[in-house]
Amino acid sequence: MVEIGSVSVVMDCADPPALVDWWHRLTGWEIRNQEDDWCSLKRPDGTSLGFQKVPEPKTVKNRVHLDLWVEDEEEAAKWAVEELGARRLWRSENPDDPFVVLADPEGDEFCFCAAPQG
Repeated sequence: MVEIGSVSVVMDCADPPALVDWWHRLTGWEIRNQEDDWCSLKRPDGTSLGFQKVPEPKTVKNRVHLDLWVEDEEEAAKWAVEELGARRLWRSENPDDPFVVLADPEGDEFCFCAAPQG
């Protein structure tokens, strides 16, 4: 086994500065790096979310996505759509696992999930 320090999730995108700004407004995480071809956000726990410029557009569903745990997934989704221009894709039909799937301005999927109670 290898000891792993912190974790960074990286998204390929067309416009890293615009996308890091959008995700900063969504999460409130600190903008750590902001260049034309690479930007990143840093969480207080040290994990980061990076945005890397690539020439090709997104063409299929994400193989990896972020689950963001919130108190009320419907309120969070409504806010993200109305205030930030997220696109609502669908909602889970399972009452024991409530979540809403959305997309950021470049079409990257993410979920607002109801935080476990108790």
